[in-house]
Amino acid sequence: MKTSPSPPSSTRLRPGSRPGQALAEGRALVLAGIVLSALNLRTAVTSITPLLDELGRVFGFGGTMAGVLGMLPSAAFAVFGVATPSIAHRIGLERAALLSMALAALGLVLRSLADGTGGLLFGSIVALAGMGMGNVVLPPLVKRYFADRVGMLSTLYITVLQLGTILPALLAVPVAAAVGWRISMGAWALVAVAAALPWIGVLWIGRRRESDLARCHDAAVVAGDEAPELAAPAPRGKVWRTSLGWGMALMFGMTSLATYSMFTWLPKILTEAGATPAFGGTMLALYSALGLAGALTIPALAVRVANPFPLVLACAACHFAGFAGLLLAPMAAPLLWVPLVGLGPSTFPLGLTLINLRTRTSSGSASLSGFMQGVGYALACLGPLLFGVLHEATGGWTWPFAMLGASVALMVVGGWQACKPRVLEDCW
Repeated sequence: MKTSPSPPSSTRLRPGSRPGQALAEGRALVLAGIVLSALNLRTAVTSITPLLDELGRVFGFGGTMAGVLGMLPSAAFAVFGVATPSIAHRIGLERAALLSMALAALGLVLRSLADGTGGLLFGSIVALAGMGMGNVVLPPLVKRYFADRVGMLSTLYITVLQLGTILPALLAVPVAAAVGWRISMGAWALVAVAAALPWIGVLWIGRRRESDLARCHDAAVVAGDEAPELAAPAPRGKVWRTSLGWGMALMFGMTSLATYSMFTWLPKILTEAGATPAFGGTMLALYSALGLAGALTIPALAVRVANPFPLVLACAACHFAGFAGLLLAPMAAPLLWVPLVGLGPSTFPLGLTLINLRTRTSSGSASLSGFMQGVGYALACLGPLLFGVLHEATGGWTWPFAMLGASVALMVVGGWQACKPRVLEDCW
């Protein structure tokens, strides 16, 4: 006789409790954990880039080291995009979410206490390792606890993630001017600590309920696979053989390459053109804010058409126009160039949406997501470093922007393959 699968440990019921009450209790904490964790997934990235000039003067580094700091986010996201599924499969999604926020908080504190570039690098790596784990575990947590509200929760999750990208960029320079750069960067550790608290509550409730059920000799307490959503052992090795997989990885990777290059270098491009550091930070916040427009509109548009490739072309056009403006006349119309460049990365939410549109099964979705993010972020990590090396070697911005233009052209090529109406399982 078939038995229905037991619910996740954090939502199992105590004897005598009402199912609706218990489920609501667990889901409320998980929702708080998801939202607060999403707020933390980019704070280590945009809290430092507006301060790179000041940090360079304090610690004595130039464009190449700034590029190294800029490449760390995508490098960490690539490594932990590959490593996190096996970690979460062993310890569980909820414990992995708690670990991700603990690492984020620790790394942000260590970075704020740094007395040299080595300390900055080490603290950044620890913080970004936690945030890279969060990138992977939050989507399956949404699916596990809110399968009836995946669309709404995904929109909320991406929107809050964008908010966590905007605020550090907007506040970095004013806070540093008021109380110093250490507090400006380190204060975001408090947000990561706050995000860890709901996951502690979820795990405590789960342990309490398992203890109650064990006393009643309930067989449902026996632990099974902690994160079956992330196991997916069979199809994972086949994605690299498909043009769909490589198209998704190329579109995602080149989008991320351009995005993290702008996260790192946009404030310096503007300050070298005559803007103040505060204005550079404000423009970085504006650049980040435009990600909200893509997060709120692109998924809804993508699901309504068989082939969303015209959206890729529109994003590429925004990139090319914005790059040309920032190169040729950065201070003539920054309020035009920055929004154009900010709309270009709307292929990021398009890629996340296509993961589910181009697969039939949860294992296929996990495989495509892991391949896309692992390969994509590995490609993207070259962007900020190469941008800085080219700028330092030539003393100008022409070759760095030429590199970004080439990456956008490759993004279009990848988008052509990613947007074709087909599914991964038919390509194996």
